[in-house]
Amino acid sequence: MKFIHTSDWHIGRQLHNQSLLEDQAFVLEQIVSLAKEHMVDAVIVAGDIYDRSIPPTAAVALLDKVVSQLVTELGIQVVMIAGNHDGHERLGFAAKQMASSGLHIVGPVEEVAPIRLTGFSGDAYFYPLPYAEPAVVREVYQCEAATHQEALGVLLEQVKTHDSEGLPKVVVSHCYLDGGSESESERPLSIGGADKISPLLFTEFNYVALGHLHGPQYKGEQHVRYSGSILKYSFSEQHQHKSVTLVELAAGLPAEIQLLPLSSLRDVRIIEGDLANLLTLGQTDAKREDYLMVRLLDKHAILDAMGKLRSVYPNVLHLERTGLMAQSSQVALSREHIKKGELDMFSDFFSQVSGDPMTAAQRQVLDDILTMLHKEERQA
Repeated sequence: MKFIHTSDWHIGRQLHNQSLLEDQAFVLEQIVSLAKEHMVDAVIVAGDIYDRSIPPTAAVALLDKVVSQLVTELGIQVVMIAGNHDGHERLGFAAKQMASSGLHIVGPVEEVAPIRLTGFSGDAYFYPLPYAEPAVVREVYQCEAATHQEALGVLLEQVKTHDSEGLPKVVVSHCYLDGGSESESERPLSIGGADKISPLLFTEFNYVALGHLHGPQYKGEQHVRYSGSILKYSFSEQHQHKSVTLVELAAGLPAEIQLLPLSSLRDVRIIEGDLANLLTLGQTDAKREDYLMVRLLDKHAILDAMGKLRSVYPNVLHLERTGLMAQSSQVALSREHIKKGELDMFSDFFSQVSGDPMTAAQRQVLDDILTMLHKEERQA
């Protein structure tokens, strides 16, 4: 059995209000091509197919196109589960009717239904476990599960007791394993660490296809893996290398695992420097179309800094005035500050904004101006 493990497509997502639909279409085409090139038996999507429970029409159309290419044109089976971003009921609509075509979708949490997939070199059982709140598991299974770990343990108990007839067991789940490396683009599953699950729950299975964390990684054992998201969905992910995971399984043998790199239409990265230098570098930057966060090191005020940057880098999405704020990490107005005279108050303000104290000549000019204003006030 040979399959590609993916997750966290987040179709319909925006990055700082910039639609990523074109970028997602670009990378999903690569996944279809990789599935064809490696002659896989199945493609697994371990949750967060969409970015929100009610996806935009264009996002639904893109998913429909990709699934049609895989299932109808290439004859590749697809298994996808709902993640915490997905609307479970909407995603699972007509799932039973579509299963006969090779598209297996599991939305709402229900009794674990093993899926036996037939491959060119052998069969395997897949156990889809959509994202499940403990309260939902308690209701469905009439149990006392209070944490995410206890809830997942209830689901996995059915996997353990199922007779796979000696065939490999593949668990597909959307959860947060304790010790996993997070990024800023993942929505927390709960507050206070109650969402964390021990990797030890999964080690006895032949392969575990996980979703939720956006960086490719494994926990506990090599075969307990996150494939990671298909694109960089926050600037905290700028150094991640996106990929999908190619897995080959044979009865009685360890899983053979290979990462297949993905390229993006535009990269997501952070650049910093003085405005003048950045504008000069941008003239010859072959990747100036990338999605950028810019950290300006200039210490003086700049008129329309964003407009100037976008004249060279059209996809600047966020601007930070790092240099301007370097000396003012905390700007608070205290009683002692209010008690200061006007000259001292302005001197403090000048130092916070410029990063340098006023010179004697500058203080003298300001003192002359204040003296003149006070004189005019008295005469008014």
